[in-house]
Amino acid sequence: MRTCITERRAERIRDVLARRQTDLTLVINNIHDPHNVSAILRSCDAFGIHRVHLLYTDTAFPALGKKSSGSAKKWVETIRHPDAASLASSLKGQGFVLLATSFSETARPLQEWDLTGKVAIILGNEHRGVDEELAPYVDGALYIPMQGMVQSLNVSVAAAVILYEGFRQRLAAGCYDAPCLPPDEFDRLAAAWEQK
Repeated sequence: MRTCITERRAERIRDVLARRQTDLTLVINNIHDPHNVSAILRSCDAFGIHRVHLLYTDTAFPALGKKSSGSAKKWVETIRHPDAASLASSLKGQGFVLLATSFSETARPLQEWDLTGKVAIILGNEHRGVDEELAPYVDGALYIPMQGMVQSLNVSVAAAVILYEGFRQRLAAGCYDAPCLPPDEFDRLAAAWEQK
């Protein structure tokens, strides 16, 4: 049964889809707090991230409530991967560079990375960071420079900061000016979103 929506709503759906970014993505790696995951998905929707990748190997993906995510989970596609090798194979096979959030000596500040190409940024567990199993597949590491006494931000806040930097770079490069989605996928998604 087709849901009737207003022309204004249909136009908004098409406008949002036209700005979806298919070549910037996040990998959510064993993040257990549902509020953090919900907030990450909300930031993804806000900055036009089309899909995120889930790698949960030692903890269950948390149950997400509609209240904390603002229903963002229904607007952002999620793809689950069973292990680090299949995640890396899938993303690298599509031409993505894998960057991990890290405090390692080789990590470079966020703003030094070009986020206008095909980039997947791995966000690790709240306590352990990015899983060691991903290390062989990572192409580089980034960190958010901090000016205070604390070493890091909450993972959901870090995701928002990283995505904002990606948005800033992509806006300047004109990445939001034309749809990234192929026309057939665009039309299919527009029809599906009208039913949500």
